[in-house]
Amino acid sequence: MREIAYDRTAAVAYARRWALSRNRAYYDFEYIGGDCTNFASQCVYAGAGIMNYTPVTGWFYRSASDRTASWTGVEYFWKFMTENRSAGPYGREVSWGEARPGDVVQLGHANGDYYHSPVIVATEPELLVAAHSYDALDRPLRTYDFDTLRFLHIEGVRVW
Repeated sequence: MREIAYDRTAAVAYARRWALSRNRAYYDFEYIGGDCTNFASQCVYAGAGIMNYTPVTGWFYRSASDRTASWTGVEYFWKFMTENRSAGPYGREVSWGEARPGDVVQLGHANGDYYHSPVIVATEPELLVAAHSYDALDRPLRTYDFDTLRFLHIEGVRVW
């Protein structure tokens, strides 16, 4: 195993290119549960270049019917990214001030259920995000209505 750097510039460039439209290489889940984590996964993949093809518990997309829950599900995405010890990107929870462009922020309810996964595209002069499911580009994070949030800092990518 070796590690490679996560290309934040590529992740942000992808987010900016596709925030207000759809890449036809990926199914649009907008009307069947939401497309936000699918979009976040696409952005992270643009910066990582490596998927994890482990059945069920990995992180990959081949088609709408051949993908892992972690590619499109808010909680599954978080679990994979924070617990991944194998191939693909991995990350950890950080504070607001430690979040960087190319990272993901997840918005949640007071009961701890997280429901939205925007991608950070800028941190200065304030934190700005791009997202699907209520498409957004350069939207200030402070304009969202949320009870709680958590920041996922992508630390690197493992290659097997």
